[in-house]
Amino acid sequence: MDFSGKHVVVTGGTGALGSAVTGLLLAAGATVTVPFRHDAEAERSAHRNHPKLTLIAVGDLANEAAVAKLYDGRPAKISVWASIHIAGGFVPGNVADTDKAALMAQLDSNLVSCFLCCRAAVKAMLAGGTGGRIVNVAARPALEQRSGAGMSAYTVAKSGVAALTMTLAEEVAKDGILVNAVAPSIMDTQANRKAMPKANFDLWPKVEEVAATILFLASADNRVTRGAIVPVYGKA
Repeated sequence: MDFSGKHVVVTGGTGALGSAVTGLLLAAGATVTVPFRHDAEAERSAHRNHPKLTLIAVGDLANEAAVAKLYDGRPAKISVWASIHIAGGFVPGNVADTDKAALMAQLDSNLVSCFLCCRAAVKAMLAGGTGGRIVNVAARPALEQRSGAGMSAYTVAKSGVAALTMTLAEEVAKDGILVNAVAPSIMDTQANRKAMPKANFDLWPKVEEVAATILFLASADNRVTRGAIVPVYGKA
């Protein structure tokens, strides 16, 4: 897949999955903008010295001003071809143990941030007039809500991301903007291995495999897929 001459925004681009996505995009010739909230995130980016990567300090992506800074601060004269929304957060908890503050935190980090970035991306793509691609990251519990027992707020937020993906896809298809999402199961990352040391890691999808699916959905090679929530479960 060739991303030469295309600009892509990747939220959560300094994390495990985001770094894999960013690396594939840069290798395919894309110009990539990645927001970060703390300096340590930028410093740990494996691609921070790449000439086609712009790391931009922003605040909370659930804040409209921060999102505007991200999309307005993209490299000059480069329109947005694709926007990939990986940023989010996970906190487990039963409904009985989850107060309003915890619920709102999950909604802000996962759903509101995604909504605002989708909104800004659509505006940028409409202004460019050449269409584009949006890829969101939901989660397996968004497709299988019963599996979200014990992480109810997270499940509600990611289910919202799935619903947003499908509704937005219908709104902008006529403009040549294709909107999709992936729904990973637990991915094989160092953090997840540390949290679940007795799990069978061979069953978990690798971040590079999930990233490859995202890359296709964000590419010009994807000409027909829209409104899909693609399961990326591996063998799990």
